Amino acid sequence: MREKTLNLLGLMRRANAIALGEDNTGAAAQSGKTRLLLLAADASDNARKRAEAFSRGHSFPVVELPFSKEEISAHTGVGGCSMAAVTDMGFADALMRLLAEQWPETYGETARETAARLARMKRRKRGADSKSKRIGKRRTNV
Repeated sequence: MREKTLNLLGLMRRANAIALGEDNTGAAAQSGKTRLLLLAADASDNARKRAEAFSRGHSFPVVELPFSKEEISAHTGVGGCSMAAVTDMGFADALMRLLAEQWPETYGETARETAARLARMKRRKRGADSKSKRIGKRRTNV
């Protein structure tokens, strides 16, 4: 299961749904694209402070992964990666579900929040699609 979670990080990289490294993570957080901010288990105190600063004023959670920088780097292809920003809500939900299956006491609450955010996002999208369709007869100037 641990390997499946790490493989999902690699899949996110190939799908361009994750920003890797402190600089890219900061840029994604400032632009409002971040859905979930990830920290390596052995991230430095400075990296943790920067992650908290990135999340200040935004609504995305910061999650410390149970994986080291080397494990994350091996599966994503970016060396020395201690911080990452997931930019796709579906991938964020899938990752949190996998983490909650393995460690429910640590990641269960965040997984529930992420699932609720995904459901709200889908409801909003469905509502916007139905509102954009025309209802009734079309008027013409005759």
